[in-house]
Amino acid sequence: MAILPHPRQAAASIATTVGAAAGNVAHSLLYGGLADLRPMPRTLIDDGNRRELYHYRPVAGETSEGDPVLLVTPLAAPAICYDLRRGCSVVEHLVGTDRPTYLVEYGEVNFADRSLGIEHWIAHVVPEAIRSVSEHAGGRPVHVVGWSLGGIFTMLTAADAPDLPIASLAVLGSPCDVRQVPLIAPLRPLLNLPPGNLVTTAYQAFGGAPKPLVRWAFQISSVDKMFTKPVAKLSNLADREFLAQLEAVDRFTDNIIAYPGRTFGQLYHHFFRTNALFSGQIDLGEDHSVHLRDVKQPTLVVAGANDGIGPVASVRPLVDLLTGAEELRFEVVPGGHLGLLTGRAARNNTWPLLDEWFAQHD
Repeated sequence: MAILPHPRQAAASIATTVGAAAGNVAHSLLYGGLADLRPMPRTLIDDGNRRELYHYRPVAGETSEGDPVLLVTPLAAPAICYDLRRGCSVVEHLVGTDRPTYLVEYGEVNFADRSLGIEHWIAHVVPEAIRSVSEHAGGRPVHVVGWSLGGIFTMLTAADAPDLPIASLAVLGSPCDVRQVPLIAPLRPLLNLPPGNLVTTAYQAFGGAPKPLVRWAFQISSVDKMFTKPVAKLSNLADREFLAQLEAVDRFTDNIIAYPGRTFGQLYHHFFRTNALFSGQIDLGEDHSVHLRDVKQPTLVVAGANDGIGPVASVRPLVDLLTGAEELRFEVVPGGHLGLLTGRAARNNTWPLLDEWFAQHD
């Protein structure tokens, strides 16, 4: 037999909820939002063509411990994916554990960058960032973390340059079998038809995939949430954390940037049309092939249980492709594509997993 709450208790609970909701709405109207969007303090320590390397300042009075971590940003996604908001920031967490923390980002892509291909990031941007981090950290090897396409860049870089000072790799939400991606799988049979040639013409003419298109692709991957978001927001007006996370994710989506022309073309042909990464090999130009089997470093592969862009079935095949890794670990954590990295559940799942992995391979 269910025990019903006393009417006074029920009334008090309702009053508390209404009061919290009213307070959140008032705070949002007065201060422009609930999320603490202050970026973690950082210093630019190196830069180059589409490469900006930042060092996050350690907590005052604390000495950084352990090997450094380099966070590799995906193309098109803003670097705030790693520093979404206070309380849900990978950077804030790592700095709080006294881990030397660095991030490489690429700046605003424009028409002038249309000739840059994936090889620019694999052969120049990411390896130069790794070397610079190691040098800045006193010659220590680097734990390299890549989310989404950043994880693919991380693996290809490690495979292409085995002499890099890498302590370990962590690959988060990086799909290698696009047949398992709900957004792409239904379209693949159409990509080889004559109209598909229009894609090539379009990205060459516009210099890449424009920001609105990239933003739309990210949003449509969570189309169910797009439709339920207004209801969810109204239902959670008393939950400050929930509302703050919505604000932070909206800011992330609003800051999505474009893909360079050549890079977008390679992604279109190698990933979407031919599913080349699933074969374990990517051809980046004449006599330049990169094989995932050449990754030697210990590698942690993480998939999000509710990820629409990198579902578990599209990430898991990496276990069979990274055959040369000294150690390989595969984990599934709660969350969608961004949520597995910096959602509220990541605090108790992904981040402790990374801490454990880094400590094990320092």
